[in-house]
Order: sequence, then structure tokens, then C-alpha cells
Amino acid sequence: MKLLLRVVIVSLLMSAIAARAGDLEDGLAAYVKQKYSVALHKFRSAADQGSPNAQFCLGVMYGLGQGVAADPVVALRWYRLAAQQGLAVAQHNVGNAYAAGLGVKQDSAQAVGWYKLAATQGFAAAQFALGNAYLKGEGVDQQDLEEASSWFKMSAVQGYALAQFALGSLYDSGKGEVHDPAEAVYWYTLAARQGDPDAQLSLANAYRKGQGIERDDVEAARWYTLSADQGLAAAQFNLAVSYALGQGVAQDAAEAVRWYKMAAVQGHVPAQINLGLSYFEGRGVAKDSIRASMWLQLAASDGDKDAALNAELVARQMTPPQLEEAKRLARDWQARKARAAR
Repeated sequence: MKLLLRVVIVSLLMSAIAARAGDLEDGLAAYVKQKYSVALHKFRSAADQGSPNAQFCLGVMYGLGQGVAADPVVALRWYRLAAQQGLAVAQHNVGNAYAAGLGVKQDSAQAVGWYKLAATQGFAAAQFALGNAYLKGEGVDQQDLEEASSWFKMSAVQGYALAQFALGSLYDSGKGEVHDPAEAVYWYTLAARQGDPDAQLSLANAYRKGQGIERDDVEAARWYTLSADQGLAAAQFNLAVSYALGQGVAQDAAEAVRWYKMAAVQGHVPAQINLGLSYFEGRGVAKDSIRASMWLQLAASDGDKDAALNAELVARQMTPPQLEEAKRLARDWQARKARAAR
């Protein structure tokens, strides 16, 4: 979201280059140079004269805390002033505020109303948000997959990656669209090339399974890697499996363990199980029954029956002190995770 807001401001600057005069243009130039106090002063001057672009920019600065203490209430006030003058990006941001309850009481119906105003002006992010509302049945009378698909398409053809992925998912599942794996791959590819990690994962899965496209384990591994590098746990797990089995990459047990760990610390249960078994069997890592037990216990704590069974089998081959140490490590890990989530 921060990147989107900065892109909008930069685009405003580019459109103003031909008219280098006035507080708005001076404010945009200062903002790009991160001279936020100057930008804030210039934007306020232009906003007080009724400039919707300046009002929007003030909303961004109060929302992100740039040159001023972050204040979602004040940010929303400026967004609303710009939105009431018809600025689509501001209407979208007012919708976001209502959707998330930022600076105002959460209200999905109000969010949808503002998204519609921006979407009907062709603002791609708002079209995607409106599609999501119909997909989930939030802020609308009822879930409507056809309406969701329609808005996703309008956004997707403008190149909005999140909408492209969402549309691909509908074709993949057959919900709101005819089940069409090839069409799903088409939209996944467009989004994946823009760096969307979920689309990269879905595209990799399509290559791995040969759904909608010819099976290609090398391409699957490549897209898993791109998604995994962005921190997506499911992609990290699938990439680990690729290394463990030698699918699309040279077989490398140590590299598999490295990716299992990345997914496991995010709470990915299958990765925790495979990491635990790797420690137990000494595959790609030094054999360590305590670490094996710890990861299997963590996976079992989420209710996974296979993890619980494997944890029990490992425990039978451990001494009581070893098992107690594994339990302590698991408790400590859960406590750290709980603190980090606060």
C-alpha cells in the first residue's frame, strides 16, 4: 500500500512537470526528495485553496506519518475532502479506511460505496477491492461470484497484478467462471511476471502438475524460487520438496532442509514435519533427535495427526531428559512466536 501511494504521488509530479508553478507542484517536488516538512507546508497551502490532489497528498502524509505524527483520523479527513471532489484514488483510500476501520468505525457497506465511486472511474485498485467485496460477500447484499469476476476482469486488463491473480484463481477453481486451467495459467503468468508471490506459487503448481500447461519441473522450480524468495511459506515448502526429490533442480538434501526451515519458522505444518523427519533421519542435516522432536511437537500442536504419530515414534527412541529438552525448546519457540505476534 505504501508503494502504491508513493507511485500515485510520483505520477502526480510527472503530470505537473509541464506546469512548474504553484504550491502543489512545489510540494510534490519536495515530497519526492523526502523534504517532508516543506512538502507538508506546500500541500496545506494548496489544499486550503481546494486542490483535491493536495488534499490527497496530505492524507498520504498523515496516514504514513511523513513529516508529521501518523494520524488516521486526520488522514481520512483529507482523503474525504479530495474524494468528495471526485478524485478516484482518494475515494479508494476512503473505502480502505472504512474497510479496515482506520480513523473511523469499520463499515464494509460504506467501504463498498466508496470503492464503487472510484471503480466506475476506472481506478484499477478500487475495481479489485470491489471484486473482493463481491467474492467474500462483505458490504454487499450477498456473495456474487459473477459480479466479482466482472470487476476483477476490469482491473486485470489494466495490468493490476492482484486482480490478475484473483481472476486466475476463479478460472482455476471454476467459481464464477467456467473451469479453464489454461486461462488460469494465462492470468497467473501476467501477475507472476509482475512479482506477485501468490501468482508465482500458483503458476509453479500448474507447471508441476501439468494443469493448463505442459508439465515442466524446471519452470516449476524457477517460479517456486521467485515466490519463496519473497517469503511465501507454501512456496518455500514446495521448493524444499523439489530439492529433496530432485525435481527441476539438482537433488540437494541440505538445500531442502534450508527451505524447510524457512517455511517451518512461519508455522507451515508440513514443513515442520519434514524438517523434524530430516533431523531424525540425518537427511541434509546432522542427526538430532531433540530438534526432530521439537519440530514434530510444534506441528502436532496444530492438530496434525501425522505429526503427532511421528512425534510419538521419535519420542520412543529418546531418553526422558532428551524428550524434556525437546518439550522445553518447543515451548520456548511458541512463546517467542506469541510475543512477536503482539
